[in-house]
Amino acid sequence: MSESSENFLHLVQPAVHQVRPYQPGKPIDELKRQYKVSYVSKMASNENPLGSSLKVATALFNFSNQMARYPDSAGHNLRERLASFLQVEMGQITLGNGSNELLELIARVFAGPGDEIIYSQYGFAVYPISAQLVGATAVEVPAVDYGHDLPAMLAAITPRTKLIYIANPNNPTGTLFRKAQWESFLAQVPENVIVVLDEAYLEYAEHACPDGSYPNGVDYFRDYPNLLVSRTFSKAYGLASLRVGYLLGCEEILGYINRLRQPFSVNAYAQVAAITALSDPQFVAKSLRTNQQGMVQLKAAVEAKGFKVIPSFANFLTIEFGEQALEIYDKLLREGVIVRPLANYGLANFLRVSIGNNHENSHFIGALSKVL
Repeated sequence: MSESSENFLHLVQPAVHQVRPYQPGKPIDELKRQYKVSYVSKMASNENPLGSSLKVATALFNFSNQMARYPDSAGHNLRERLASFLQVEMGQITLGNGSNELLELIARVFAGPGDEIIYSQYGFAVYPISAQLVGATAVEVPAVDYGHDLPAMLAAITPRTKLIYIANPNNPTGTLFRKAQWESFLAQVPENVIVVLDEAYLEYAEHACPDGSYPNGVDYFRDYPNLLVSRTFSKAYGLASLRVGYLLGCEEILGYINRLRQPFSVNAYAQVAAITALSDPQFVAKSLRTNQQGMVQLKAAVEAKGFKVIPSFANFLTIEFGEQALEIYDKLLREGVIVRPLANYGLANFLRVSIGNNHENSHFIGALSKVL
């Protein structure tokens, strides 16, 4: 039998042919094997440099004797805790294996061939991938200053539009739109078009906007039944490895999504960790302070070297290095620093650098000075 990789190409669904898989950040162990470096600062995946709460670690240790039990598929206890935390109804929450699962499920439930899904240029890679997987037409709206052009996204709506994906703050650029822009946009979207507000970096934006100008999705989805709000415990709460996210919306829409959601998609450890993380606001507050300090440290160092930084309201900086961006990325790897190249986002001259702890930030700054 031939070993050709195209033996089964004719069996693959047409929508899958065009999909470019999501590219995650390079793992630490892979870099150590590849370049024989002993110390690595991973600043590519927007992870929490403080790790997770000590309360979470203790709760997971105490839960270890339940490993043989299936989790609660409905996540009752976590949803109950979230409902209290957010002052919403339990029926307005559904859980996912990270917010990523939920973003893809929305497309599978509501869009298909002949439909259109709108998202912004330089938006999260999962949006066009979700459109491709269901055979829908991906409609990319040009960005303004590397962020969402909400009026242009409104103008892109047609009778075929089913979904609009919007991230605030945006990943991978870190840009932010404010309440007035958001409220004007939302009021003009037709009721039969579902808006998905991705708030993976919510906590960082709220910390950066003490004037209250950041539009919190919880304040809107009750008045707009066509609005879904996705969030994650991966960033500010430091639970990226456990994959737990949630979706807020009207019960009818969540009911359709739950028909496709895999049973037990959020494992028991993730549920225990998330419940515990919500009870430790001190850890989140420390994470946000660390991020703010690191943002100042990195931004000053990079701009002092003459490079442009896109203003960020998340836990990363997107930096323009020009045509040498990929070369700098490769050289940083050899110095034990992992950052994220953005060519697959149409930003070939940029690198995205996650905010680390003080030591990681200093490692990046020193390595950048060396490779330049």
